[in-house]
Amino acid sequence: VQLQASGGGLVQAGGSLRLSCSVSGRTFSSYRMGWYRQAPGKEREFVASIRGSGGSTYYADSVKGRFTISRDNAKNTVYVQMNSLKFEDTAVYYCAASGTYYGGYEYWGQGTQVTVSS
Repeated sequence: VQLQASGGGLVQAGGSLRLSCSVSGRTFSSYRMGWYRQAPGKEREFVASIRGSGGSTYYADSVKGRFTISRDNAKNTVYVQMNSLKFEDTAVYYCAASGTYYGGYEYWGQGTQVTVSS
């Protein structure tokens, strides 16, 4: 399984970005997908996740109400729409995939940089 994240960039505070993560393989709809981020000098942290069916989503408190995770199983792609971006959202964002219902993720993408200017 290979994951390719894209869509990062430089945006002003209050702006929006949409990250995409394309996934290889024929069983994408069975994967639980997640987004994580890592800011300089900090540990990687959970951002959002979505079940294979797309029916259940979960968010970190810090992004709830501003970020929306979604997936298109026909395109083998998961997205995160990020609105009302804050300086503290600056980080490298990683997408991840898991074949399990709970727990960690077995597969990780390479990361895409999001920089929010204040």
